[in-house]
Amino acid sequence: MARPEVLDRIQDAEREADEILDEAKREREERIAEAREEAEEIREEAREEADELEEQRFEEARAEIEAEREEILAAGEGERERLEAEARERSDETVEYVVERFVEKVHA
Repeated sequence: MARPEVLDRIQDAEREADEILDEAKREREERIAEAREEAEEIREEAREEADELEEQRFEEARAEIEAEREEILAAGEGERERLEAEARERSDETVEYVVERFVEKVHA
Protein backbone atom coordinates (compact mmCIF):
# COMPACT_ATOMS: atom_id res chain seq x y z
CA MET A 1 0.00 0.00 0.00
CA ALA A 2 1.30 3.38 -0.90
CA ARG A 3 2.24 5.84 1.72
CA PRO A 4 -0.40 8.46 0.78
CA GLU A 5 -3.02 5.76 0.87
CA VAL A 6 -1.95 4.69 4.37
CA LEU A 7 -2.06 8.28 5.56
CA ASP A 8 -5.55 8.70 4.11
CA ARG A 9 -6.72 5.55 5.91
CA ILE A 10 -5.18 6.77 9.16
CA GLN A 11 -6.86 10.16 8.77
CA ASP A 12 -10.18 8.46 7.97
CA ALA A 13 -9.79 6.28 11.07
CA GLU A 14 -8.99 9.34 13.21
CA ARG A 15 -12.06 11.19 11.84
CA GLU A 16 -14.20 8.14 12.50
CA ALA A 17 -12.79 7.92 16.03
CA ASP A 18 -13.51 11.63 16.56
CA GLU A 19 -17.07 11.13 15.32
CA ILE A 20 -17.53 8.17 17.65
CA LEU A 21 -16.20 10.21 20.56
CA ASP A 22 -18.42 13.17 19.67
CA GLU A 23 -21.46 10.89 19.46
CA ALA A 24 -20.55 9.30 22.80
CA LYS A 25 -20.25 12.77 24.37
CA ARG A 26 -23.64 13.81 22.97
CA GLU A 27 -25.24 10.61 24.28
CA ARG A 28 -23.61 11.13 27.68
CA GLU A 29 -24.92 14.70 27.85
CA GLU A 30 -28.41 13.53 26.83
CA ARG A 31 -28.37 10.83 29.53
CA ILE A 32 -27.20 13.33 32.13
CA ALA A 33 -29.96 15.76 31.13
CA GLU A 34 -32.56 12.98 31.26
CA ALA A 35 -31.28 11.86 34.67
CA ARG A 36 -31.50 15.43 35.98
CA GLU A 37 -35.06 15.79 34.70
CA GLU A 38 -36.02 12.48 36.25
CA ALA A 39 -34.41 13.46 39.54
CA GLU A 40 -36.33 16.75 39.54
CA GLU A 41 -39.58 14.89 38.84
CA ILE A 42 -38.85 12.52 41.72
CA ARG A 43 -38.11 15.47 44.04
CA GLU A 44 -41.33 17.21 42.98
CA GLU A 45 -43.37 14.05 43.55
CA ALA A 46 -41.77 13.63 46.97
CA ARG A 47 -42.58 17.26 47.82
CA GLU A 48 -46.18 16.80 46.73
CA GLU A 49 -46.51 13.57 48.74
CA ALA A 50 -45.01 15.28 51.78
CA ASP A 51 -47.42 18.20 51.41
CA GLU A 52 -50.38 15.83 51.10
CA LEU A 53 -49.24 13.85 54.14
CA GLU A 54 -48.77 17.06 56.11
CA GLU A 55 -52.27 18.24 55.16
CA GLN A 56 -53.74 14.84 56.05
CA ARG A 57 -52.04 14.83 59.46
CA PHE A 58 -53.12 18.43 60.03
CA GLU A 59 -56.75 17.52 59.27
CA GLU A 60 -56.55 14.45 61.52
CA ALA A 61 -55.14 16.57 64.35
CA ARG A 62 -57.82 19.21 63.78
CA ALA A 63 -60.56 16.53 63.93
CA GLU A 64 -59.03 15.05 67.09
CA ILE A 65 -58.84 18.46 68.74
CA GLU A 66 -62.43 19.24 67.73
CA ALA A 67 -63.63 15.92 69.20
CA GLU A 68 -61.75 16.62 72.43
CA ARG A 69 -63.20 20.14 72.51
CA GLU A 70 -66.72 18.75 72.12
CA GLU A 71 -66.08 16.30 74.98
CA ILE A 72 -64.86 19.11 77.21
CA LEU A 73 -67.84 21.29 76.31
CA ALA A 74 -70.26 18.43 76.98
CA ALA A 75 -68.62 17.71 80.33
CA GLY A 76 -68.70 21.42 81.17
CA GLU A 77 -72.38 21.63 80.22
CA GLY A 78 -73.19 18.68 82.50
CA GLU A 79 -71.21 20.26 85.35
CA ARG A 80 -72.95 23.60 84.77
CA GLU A 81 -76.38 21.95 84.92
CA ARG A 82 -75.42 20.11 88.12
CA LEU A 83 -74.18 23.32 89.75
CA GLU A 84 -77.30 25.22 88.72
CA ALA A 85 -79.54 22.51 90.18
CA GLU A 86 -77.49 22.51 93.38
CA ALA A 87 -77.73 26.29 93.56
CA ARG A 88 -81.53 26.16 93.09
CA GLU A 89 -81.79 23.61 95.92
CA ARG A 90 -79.66 25.76 98.18
CA SER A 91 -81.62 28.81 97.16
CA ASP A 92 -84.78 27.25 98.58
CA GLU A 93 -82.89 26.31 101.77
CA THR A 94 -81.46 29.82 102.02
CA VAL A 95 -84.88 31.43 101.64
CA GLU A 96 -86.30 29.14 104.34
CA TYR A 97 -83.38 29.97 106.65
CA VAL A 98 -83.79 33.72 106.12
CA VAL A 99 -87.55 33.52 106.67
CA GLU A 100 -87.05 31.50 109.89
CA ARG A 101 -84.51 34.03 111.15
CA PHE A 102 -86.83 36.90 110.27
CA VAL A 103 -89.72 35.28 112.08
CA GLU A 104 -87.50 34.65 115.12
CA LYS A 105 -86.41 38.31 115.16
CA VAL A 106 -89.92 39.54 114.75
CA HIS A 107 -91.21 37.41 117.67
CA ALA A 108 -88.26 38.08 119.86
